[in-house]
Order: sequence, then C-alpha cells, then structure tokens
Amino acid sequence: MTTRRPARGYRYARWHGGPDPLAPPYDLGNAVDEIGDSVLGGSGVREALRELLRRGAEGRRGLDELRRSVRERLRKARTAGRMDGTLQEVRELLDRAVEAERRELFPDPDDAARLAEGELDALPEDTAGAVRALKDWQWRSEDARQAYEQIQDLLRREVLDSSFASMKQALESAGEQDMQAIKDMVADLSQLVDAHNRGEDTDERFAEFMEKHGQFFPDDPQTVEELIDSLARRAAAQERMMAGLSPEQRAELADLMAQTMEDMGLASEMAHLGDALRQARPDLPWGRRGQVPDGEQALGMGDATSAVAELADLEALSNQLSQGYAGASLADIDEELLERALGRPAVDDLAALRQMETELERQGYLNRSGGKLELSPKAVRRLGATALRRVFAQLDAAGRGDHDVADAGAAGELTGSSREWRFGDEQPLDVVRTVKNAVLRTAHEPRADDSRRVRIAVEDFEVVETERRTGAAVALLVDLSYSMALRGTWGAAKSTAMALHSLVTTRFPQDAIEIIGFASTAQVLQPSTLAELSVDTLQGTNLQHGLMLARRFLAKHHDAEPVVLVVTDGEPTAHLEDDGTPFFCWPPMPETIARTVAEVERVARTGATVNVFALDPDPGLVHFVHDLTERAGGRVFTPDSDRLGEFVVADYLRTRRGRRTR
Repeated sequence: MTTRRPARGYRYARWHGGPDPLAPPYDLGNAVDEIGDSVLGGSGVREALRELLRRGAEGRRGLDELRRSVRERLRKARTAGRMDGTLQEVRELLDRAVEAERRELFPDPDDAARLAEGELDALPEDTAGAVRALKDWQWRSEDARQAYEQIQDLLRREVLDSSFASMKQALESAGEQDMQAIKDMVADLSQLVDAHNRGEDTDERFAEFMEKHGQFFPDDPQTVEELIDSLARRAAAQERMMAGLSPEQRAELADLMAQTMEDMGLASEMAHLGDALRQARPDLPWGRRGQVPDGEQALGMGDATSAVAELADLEALSNQLSQGYAGASLADIDEELLERALGRPAVDDLAALRQMETELERQGYLNRSGGKLELSPKAVRRLGATALRRVFAQLDAAGRGDHDVADAGAAGELTGSSREWRFGDEQPLDVVRTVKNAVLRTAHEPRADDSRRVRIAVEDFEVVETERRTGAAVALLVDLSYSMALRGTWGAAKSTAMALHSLVTTRFPQDAIEIIGFASTAQVLQPSTLAELSVDTLQGTNLQHGLMLARRFLAKHHDAEPVVLVVTDGEPTAHLEDDGTPFFCWPPMPETIARTVAEVERVARTGATVNVFALDPDPGLVHFVHDLTERAGGRVFTPDSDRLGEFVVADYLRTRRGRRTR
C-alpha cells in the first residue's frame, strides 16, 4: 500500500528574520589586500590584522584615529577645574558667617557679647573643626545664620551628589519628607546590592526598587548590574578625587563629609553601601591615586567626582582602543563609554571594524589553528590575483605588455590536423572545422524559417595542432636573504612571486611553475608558505642551491619549454659543501662563485634561458650576473623594486611567446 504525500504549500511574505539573505556578501576585497601587503612585507597575520584595525578601512575611522580623539577629550578633561571647590566655598561662607556675627556682637556692651567674641577668636583653624564648633551656636546675626545654613545645605547636596550623580538638583529645595525619601532609598539600595552580592535573583527586587526610587537615577539603569556598575564607578571616582587633594585638604573635606552624613543620619548606611559596592566590583581602581583635573575653575564635590569619573572612563577607553595588552580584542571596547566620549558615529565605526574582523573569518579569508591566525588558501589566491592585477596595471600604464597573447600559437610548424579546443589552448582556431561541427550539430534541429544562420557552441571549436611545445616550465628563484629586508625589497619580491604564480596557474594552466626561495639554503615554496614567510636572519645568498632545485624541477617537465627567472640583490655568498652543509663567506670566495657558475652551466644545458633581475646596482653584482647570463644565453634587468613585478611578468610573457620549437 502506498501513501501519497500531501502537496507542499509555499507562502511568500516580507522577510523579518534578520539580515537580508539575498543581500550581497560583505565586501572584504580591500581589507584582504591591505592585510596581504603587510604580510608580504614581513608582518605576521595577526599583526597585519591589528594594523588594519588601527588604520581603519572603507571610509571608517580606525582604532588609532578613535584613540586620538579620545586622547584629545582626555587632555581637555584634565583642565576641567580644581578639586577643592567645595572646601573653598565652605571657607568663604564660614568667613562670611563669622564676620557677620562679629559685626552684630561689636556694638553690644554686654559681657556675653565679649565672651562670644572670645569663642569666635578661639575657633579651630581648620575649616571642618570650625564648622563643627559652630554647629550649636546661637546666632545673633540673621545674615550669619543664613550663611551657616548655606554651608549645611551645600554639604548635603555636594556629599550626596558625589555619591549619586545628579542628586544636587534633587536637593535644591529638599524638605524633611525629601530627606526621608533619600534615607529610604539608601537603605533599600544597600539591601539590593547585598542580595546581588549573595548571588540571589534580584530581578523582581530591582524592578520594585526602580519603581519606588527611580527619580533618583536619571540615567535609568535597566538591570541591577547596570545600577551597581554606575554607582561603583562613581564611588571609586570619589576616592580618586579625594586622593588627588593635598593631605590637609583631604583631611578637612573627609571631616566635613563625615559630619554631614551624621547630621543626615546616613553615616552607617553609606559606609555599608560603599563596602557592598567595593565587594561587587573589586576590579575598579579603589583607593588608587590617578589623574585628576587641574584647571583654574573650582569644582564642587559632585562636579569634581564627575570630572574624575570622566577622566577614569577616558583613560580606560584609551587603553581599550590601544589594544596594547595581552589578549586584547575589539570586544573589550566599551560601546557606552565610546558613545559618551565621541558620539554615536564612533560606535558605528567600531561596529564596522568588528564586522570586518568577523567577516574575514566567516568568509574564509583567515583561519585560526591552535590559537594562531593564518591566511587561508582563499586569501592566498586573492593576494596572487591582486598582485597580478597591479602588475598588469603597471604594464598598461607603461604602454607595454600585451598580456592578452594575441599571436598565441603562431610559432611552430603545422601538423595538418586539428583537435577539439581545451581550456588554456593557445593554438589558432581551425575555422572551417569549427563551422562544420556547428552545422552538423544543428542539422537535425527544426527551423521555424529559412534562416541559414549557424549557431556555434563551445563544443564546436577545434584548434590547429603545431609541433611547438604545448607548455612552459617556469622556475622563479627569489632571493629571501636578510639583505632583501634591509633594502626594503622583501615585500616586492614575494608579491612578484605571488603575481607570477597566479598568472601561470589561472591564465596558462598548461604551464608549470615552481617558486624557489634561497637564502642560507634554498627551498621550494608554496604560495601559502611564501605569503607568511618570515625573514631568514641567517646570512647567505645561496644561488647555487636554488639553481640545483630549479634543475630538478625542469627535469620533471622535460617536454616543456624551460624558463628560469632569478630575482636577487647580491652576489652569491653561500654554497653547499659536498656533504650538503651550507657554507657562507663575505666577500664571496672563489669556490662559491665557481660552484654557482657550474650550476648555471648545468641549467643552461637543459635548454633553459636564465634571466636575472638585479635589484642592487652594485658593480660586483652587475658584473657577476652579466657573466652568468652570457653563459646561459639570458638577459639582465635592473628594475626598481616597485617595478619588479612588471619586469618579471613581462619577461615571462615575452619568453613564452617566442619560445623555441624542437
């Protein structure tokens, strides 16, 4: 028995499931190219990515520019004002009160007035002691009484404002009922923080707290963690502000704060809250002396605490943007701090950098292996293609190149036969047989009219066979000695090798190419290895070993046209001994030169032409390479490093257009 599946239905509607699935992928081309340039120049992949993030890309500011803007804000914040504004204002009010009281006492002949004057003369010299001594004073002067009450109001506002941001405005006209609301808030807050520190679920309690006391927190925290973080940062900033005062100022202000807390009945509760906040955020710089503003304007305690908190935030943000510490990542950068410091556009710039970093891995350009960041094969192919594109741009700009080989297949004797066209073939088309194939293929197709047009398809093409060789074997020898890095030609040499490899593998797949790097010894290099290859600090330019490897490569492709290209910046200074160990000497020893020349002659006997690209006009090098190319029937080029790729690629194209036939 068979069952029939129900028909499947489809519905089409507006997409609401996230990013547009049909949107083009995030364009990383320029980012990969910039990373590639740094890697080819000798940087590690992680270092290259870090440099890109510092510079920025695609019109977005990088970390360095963002940090410069933060440092400018930091410079301005350091001149916000002095920390002793509250203490100075209290002193001025105290002097006004005492002076007004003296004026009131002076005309009174009573002994009580003289006794009061004596008590005023005996007031403690420190401001806090004088304020405490006058706490129960029976004021005769109304102006003096009002001035002293202003001291009390000022201290209440500033002390609470230094602990709770924007509390100053809430206390401008506070009465007994308002003060009781503040006491209730502090008590409930202490209990909430304690519960959080015990690991209890405080979501419901936090919601109740904000519903009851939300007017005291204009920044409107959304979670208990946000609330605690804000309060703890401000408490730590208050300690830093106090630490920035002189010892005398710090002692006086601490005494005034203690008196004020006692008068408001908040001393024990605020002390408990401070301990709870410190327990919740032990990572904050509690008690540490840090940067404090130092300007001309005197700041009250609340404003001074805010200024110190801003300095601390800017310092932390600057450190995050520097990414100069172990394990640094873009996830460390606090978006809220960044937005407060530089505005929303800065957060958008950071988001673009984060997206670029994520997409580089998601799209397969960077791989992580064992904690190491590496270029993927996809990225290496991109680097080769980019290097080749730049080379062709130079060729076109110089009016030379013709890299589309227009006369492909012209060389060599015709065999009189043809065969089907295959990708990469250079032989000329057999037009007659191509058209014949198309006619035969479409002869049986019905025609709606008497049209005699012939539609040619790919499978119809045939090419004329010639006797000339069907491919080339290209050995590119690249000097990777330390002197290349010192002269700044390291990146150009690697980029040139990548470009030529990309050209051969993508445009001329019938050709074979091998990249051989030589320094103290020589080695065959894959593009992925070459891209991330670091500088060989061992001394030596072992061209002999490189030519030995080239000869082995050519032997594997004996039916192909042999092409040997050498990029170097110095005479051979190293060779392999009979037992295979490398030997180095500067200036070059005759034995090194002799062994190298002997290897050149062996390569020449394979039929290969050896062309040399000398990157240093040193007479010794020029004389040597001219002698070398005369023995191998090649040529010498002396390009600048920025035109090396142009010369090498053009020479390869010229060689394969004119290669010999058997």
